[in-house]
Amino acid sequence: MVKTILKDGVYSVGVVDWNIRDFHGYITNRGTSYNAYLVQDEKTALIDTVKAPFVGELVNNISEIINIEKLDYIIVNHVEMDHSSALPIIAKLAKNAKILSTQRGKEELIKHYGHDFDKIKTVKSGEEIKLGKKTLKFLEAPMLHWPDSMFTYIVEDKILLSNDAFGQHFANSHQFDDEVDNHVLMEEAAKYYANILMLFAPLIIKKINEVIAMGIPIDIIAPSHGIIWRKNVMQIIQAYTDWSNGATTEDKVVIVFDTMWESTNKMARAIAAGICSQCIEAKILKLRSSNNTEAVTEVLKSKAVLAGSPTINNGIFPTMASFMTYITGLNPKGKLWGFFGSYGWGGGAVENLVEMAKKADFDVYEPTLEIKWVPDESELKKCFEFGQQFAQKIKA
Repeated sequence: MVKTILKDGVYSVGVVDWNIRDFHGYITNRGTSYNAYLVQDEKTALIDTVKAPFVGELVNNISEIINIEKLDYIIVNHVEMDHSSALPIIAKLAKNAKILSTQRGKEELIKHYGHDFDKIKTVKSGEEIKLGKKTLKFLEAPMLHWPDSMFTYIVEDKILLSNDAFGQHFANSHQFDDEVDNHVLMEEAAKYYANILMLFAPLIIKKINEVIAMGIPIDIIAPSHGIIWRKNVMQIIQAYTDWSNGATTEDKVVIVFDTMWESTNKMARAIAAGICSQCIEAKILKLRSSNNTEAVTEVLKSKAVLAGSPTINNGIFPTMASFMTYITGLNPKGKLWGFFGSYGWGGGAVENLVEMAKKADFDVYEPTLEIKWVPDESELKKCFEFGQQFAQKIKA
């Protein structure tokens, strides 16, 4: 990534990771970036670093603007290693720089990188440092999405450096939202929210309301992954508000399933036909042809979910068990959940799916639907009717 000017004296100096396709289980088909920002004034601050293998590129980008030894501050918005694992090297090169983080950030830095970080300065919400004409203001954002997380706000430039909030895993040679396809950008933003931040929806609403109450004007949102928002700032803030409130869910059912010998697949297709007959959209995702990342993103967009599994070893098919573990951890709100499946000599999958859903306090639709062996014509008709009834429940 070539350094990019956000505003006079504010630079993007991070790096693009074009080749990453798995981000701790999140499938990143479009790669990602590790964004870091340099603010230059009478004093100079670096906000966040990058993943350690890219530290050389980060140093080169900084060095195009200043001698790295002259850094006055290093701000750690978030300790997760994709943002901080280059920090020990940067701290040695910029040996006179003061390192700032939240109190929890300090504790995490010591645990990650040792007692060299015992003496870093901690900051709280509302605290500021003056760089000269520019002021950095800090806003703690615990559990968005780690306990240490915070935002840094450049007061005079109206730039919010939001770390993992409002980001995307999206590698691109462009850095601003008005330079890329908005549909693709919002698709990646939704995927990122669904797979990383959906669990924290109540905290996101609270933090957005807090920022609004503070009357902070925002011209630019600069996250630590992906594209920087300068044209569509309100679009992404509204999207986060809607996603967190469940306000943008479409009249759509996503059918997430897997199959062994096509019986569950036949059921899924017949159920989808029944749903569509009631003028409700249905989308079918077979997990071994897709992945949890895509499935969770579709859950975010849908009013209801139907999960289907064949029984294996008296339990859930492995890919469906993985999906249910993943989605119950993310805890989406305001969805109706239905369950179906097939079995041979004995069932178990559907019962276990329902048990997992109820334990997660999901809204479970009754009845479920199970069919033994291969569904015949009369049983496929039952699947169609099951889809119709499920769609009618959504309408109601």
